Amino acid sequence: MSSFSVRPRLIVFDLDGTLIDSQKDICSSVNAMLVHVGRPTLPEKVIASYIGDGASMLVRRALGDPEGDVHDEEYVASALEFFLGYYREHMLDFTFVYPGVMESLAAIRAAWPEVPMAVLTNKPVIPARAICDHFGLSNYFFQNYGGNSFHTKKPDPHGLTTLIAEASAITGKTITPEETVMVGDTEVDVQTARAIGAVSIGCSFGLAPERLAAAEPDFTVDSPAGWLRVMGVPSLQV
Repeated sequence: MSSFSVRPRLIVFDLDGTLIDSQKDICSSVNAMLVHVGRPTLPEKVIASYIGDGASMLVRRALGDPEGDVHDEEYVASALEFFLGYYREHMLDFTFVYPGVMESLAAIRAAWPEVPMAVLTNKPVIPARAICDHFGLSNYFFQNYGGNSFHTKKPDPHGLTTLIAEASAITGKTITPEETVMVGDTEVDVQTARAIGAVSIGCSFGLAPERLAAAEPDFTVDSPAGWLRVMGVPSLQV
């Protein structure tokens, strides 16, 4: 696909690896958890490859359980609790908004003030909202849902269909999946969009470029300015 066939009427963004670079703080928190439970620490690159399916699966993978088959649920729950507590204390140590994100969000808002934007992440919702509030990202979004906002996480499309329904109610016009854009940096985001026929924009500058490429998003961009080019935001010089 070389260009949008319809104008977007809802734009949904992933958070980690899409709007913010949170890799260092997430990886440091995972290693702190591993030290806490007496396990050896892991290289940051390895931990980064585990990000994308929510905190519980991240912790399970770091504990050496890639498919989530650990039977000692109390052990996993304790490790997860420590990770989440540590991360809440350190989630802003090194995390930053990717260059160009704020400018691109402002450009979309200026060109299409009637188009709602939202966040749909597998990160737990409390830190997701706190981070967006801290950096001023929340000003652009009518909603921010996390991995524990629903009974399922991405790539299940429940969160995305919920946002479509809410955005339709806000605008007073029915928004279709084909008019919805999902922007993210992993195959999880591509699969979420594909499940309902929404358009996917993949961010190759994010945390999992190899996994993203294998998922074959409708569009791939190497910077936030690329969102604007592929969506056809008018009167933009990039």
